[in-house]
Amino acid sequence: MNRLAADDVTLGYDQRVIAEKLSVEIPDNSFTVIVGPNACGKSTLLRALSRMLKPTAGRVLLDGSVIQSMPAKKVARTLGLLPQSSIAPDGITVGDLVARGRYPHQGLLRQWSSEDERVVRESMESTGVAELADRYVDELSGGQRQRVWIAMALAQQTPLLLLDEPTTYLDIQHQIDVLDLCAELHEEQGRTLVAVLHDLNHAARYATHLIALRGGEVIAEGAPKDVVTAELVDRLFGMACQVIDDPETGTPLVVPAARRAGKRRGGAGQVTTAAS
Repeated sequence: MNRLAADDVTLGYDQRVIAEKLSVEIPDNSFTVIVGPNACGKSTLLRALSRMLKPTAGRVLLDGSVIQSMPAKKVARTLGLLPQSSIAPDGITVGDLVARGRYPHQGLLRQWSSEDERVVRESMESTGVAELADRYVDELSGGQRQRVWIAMALAQQTPLLLLDEPTTYLDIQHQIDVLDLCAELHEEQGRTLVAVLHDLNHAARYATHLIALRGGEVIAEGAPKDVVTAELVDRLFGMACQVIDDPETGTPLVVPAARRAGKRRGGAGQVTTAAS
């Protein structure tokens, strides 16, 4: 049994249903990436997996228990989340915000320690924000703030880490830096990562397991080399393309048809702007 799964869930907001009878299992020790067009339910599924959204039917299971019934602090020691939009408290410094990632590890018998200090420092160093430690978060650029939030999620040191569009606001160099860091967490520390990504080529390059959603339904899942095909891209996004081997990694690389070369049928979005 995998540690994290959604079992026949119905998800939505108010009266609007996003997904019905949706089931997914996140493979242990994987870097799972969820892709799909706008409004297909990617971020909604991630919110449900993280306990932020309660299913109206079905259940989300963490280590065999219904996640909604588990104590919040126990969940927070097992599962970390980087949400799509994060708002820092007014007047908080970078160092203080990252240190909040250690809260689940605190208690009456365990206060702030040298271990906490080390973890916070290493989390900031690995995300390139150590030199910003004394700056106020609200003074930072969008890209800097995003890296600070990632540092806080890393400081939580959970075996499961969920990231909703972690490359938002980042330039291409920092996008690659963040995804390389995610790959290292998966490969070197054995963490299970689940991410929603816009860019299908990034997803194909970094994921060990891909889940393709459309209309709240899983239409394909598996290793990127088995899943990413021209037919899948057409079905997901209504876009003509070729899928070739990435010359750097050998992973699937989606090359959209030239403007005059193929008919676009008005699908849900272009491949590099795949949805949330």
